[in-house]
Amino acid sequence: MSKKQFKAESKRLLDLMINSIYTNKEIFLRELISNASDAIDKRYYRSLTDENISFNREDFYIRISADKENRTLTITDTGIGMTEEELENNLGTIAKSGSFAFKNEMETKEGVDIIGQFGVGFYSAFMVSDSIIVKSRALDSNEAYKWESKGVEGYEIETCDKDEVGTEIVLKIKENTEDENYDEFLEEYNIQSLVKKYSDFIKYPIKMMVKKSKLKEGSESEYEDYFEDDTLNSMIPIWRKSKNEVSTEDYERFYMDKHFGYEKPLKSIISTVEGAVSYTTLLFIPARAPYDFYTKDFEKGLELYSNGVLIMEKCADLLPDYFSFVQGLVDSADLSLNISRELLQHDRQLKLIAKKIKDKIKNELLLMLKNDREKYIEFFNNFGKQLKFGVYSEFGANKDVLQDLLMFYSSTEKKLVTLDEYISRMKEDQKYIYYAPGETVDKIDKLPQTEAVKDKGYEILYFSDEVDEFAIKMLMKYKDKEFTSVYSNDLGFESDEKEDQNETDENKELFKFMQESLSGKVKEVKASKRLKSHPVCLANAGDISIEMEKVLKMMPDNQNIKADKILEINTNHEMFTALKDAFKEDKDKLKMLSNLLYNQALLIEGLSIEDPVQFANDVCKLIK
Repeated sequence: MSKKQFKAESKRLLDLMINSIYTNKEIFLRELISNASDAIDKRYYRSLTDENISFNREDFYIRISADKENRTLTITDTGIGMTEEELENNLGTIAKSGSFAFKNEMETKEGVDIIGQFGVGFYSAFMVSDSIIVKSRALDSNEAYKWESKGVEGYEIETCDKDEVGTEIVLKIKENTEDENYDEFLEEYNIQSLVKKYSDFIKYPIKMMVKKSKLKEGSESEYEDYFEDDTLNSMIPIWRKSKNEVSTEDYERFYMDKHFGYEKPLKSIISTVEGAVSYTTLLFIPARAPYDFYTKDFEKGLELYSNGVLIMEKCADLLPDYFSFVQGLVDSADLSLNISRELLQHDRQLKLIAKKIKDKIKNELLLMLKNDREKYIEFFNNFGKQLKFGVYSEFGANKDVLQDLLMFYSSTEKKLVTLDEYISRMKEDQKYIYYAPGETVDKIDKLPQTEAVKDKGYEILYFSDEVDEFAIKMLMKYKDKEFTSVYSNDLGFESDEKEDQNETDENKELFKFMQESLSGKVKEVKASKRLKSHPVCLANAGDISIEMEKVLKMMPDNQNIKADKILEINTNHEMFTALKDAFKEDKDKLKMLSNLLYNQALLIEGLSIEDPVQFANDVCKLIK
């Protein structure tokens, strides 16, 4: 028997594949099991057109056996087998896929479901093997053949003994190196784990003799080992079962078994789509955010299956960032996979599925908001910040998708409300949607800047997340109603604004002196249109608000960006009399009072004062 050489291009491809195409060695088992499943499928489809061939599903299986002593791993199937010519064509020419050719031949028949599309999966076994022996006997053949190869050196084919139809693949597992532990591919628990991970939903049983232990007969404490033939895979994906067969509890158990989370999900979403791209999704909204969700270490993505075979553990392209909290999977037979089946081609099919998933998630959340508000609030408390980041990111490109999902605490309702609910309660003379930013709801509620808006009977949305104001700047308006901050120069109170301007004009010289005393710390000092009982507050004069300044200061690349501040004085407060008296009689005292009021306003905002010692000394002077 002479050794046959792979074709030159095949030899280069084999070398490339062993060293480059696959990034994860463990997937070789997935590939071999998928090929074995295809072989049984072919035998089944042959039985549909040949009445002389019977097919009893219970008689067909895939078997795995490991021999640590001889360092061999064997995968056996009861499929259609291969002739000498098929061994030559399918294994002698790399990237020649028998499954793909068979699929093309049968594409007019319904129900043909072949996993393999490329002829390279078999050769992934060389990543962990020094040599591979394939023994195969084809259906309707009395001859069996052995194909043997040590990789790029070539291969040999000869006759052999094999009683049963099907294929047996024997891998000679490599010895360990300093960098690689090949022993793991002979360990029983690891083989079980890999089958569960990648091939759990192969529709034929994957069997292995598994070592177990039991109490010795007649003993209460002594155990003995024994072997039992176990089926390692569950075979039928839960998402392919009829909805009538699966309960909510089944989905919840699956969620926890798959380690998507450690407690029941808030909601399970199952859907099947038929069309240009057919697929099934099983999505879960977790009950709470993972501990690392708002860190750079969090990895989003859905599990991606092709005909029940796991292709990717985290397919990030299937979820937009603002829905990155969603867990689950997608199963489709229509996706274009690349040569290694580890990655997807980035084509219109994937984008179409991603868009449909995005729409489905949004619709389910809106339904939850409408029909189970308590559950939605629970969801929003965990993931609302992510939705707000979604509004802010990409220059507001996703605001139309997300705006109806947002909720904020209401000054009048004393609970979370939607923007739509706020709009429905707006008064006839109300010009803006009002909001107030701050650290907590309790602190915001006490802000001096909210007094005038509350006095008008207008509802205020409290922004206690650092992203809130940034998101609203991108949203700009909702249903043609603009947002404005209680810190804004324009509150929409036209009559009040004229009155306050008159107050400012009357005290122009006083306010000018106070502004100069503060040495550029504020852009302006003016009479306040928003204060009722408090003596002083700060307002914004530009696009960067005071709360934004605080958030930006915490950023790693802090560029010391500051808000343009206006110091507003309540001219109806008894304190203002002291300011006017000091302006007439003691300019030095007015300078001290100006700094005291400015620092008081900073403290109300939660901002640090530049010179706390001087502030303390000035307070003591007043006490004297």
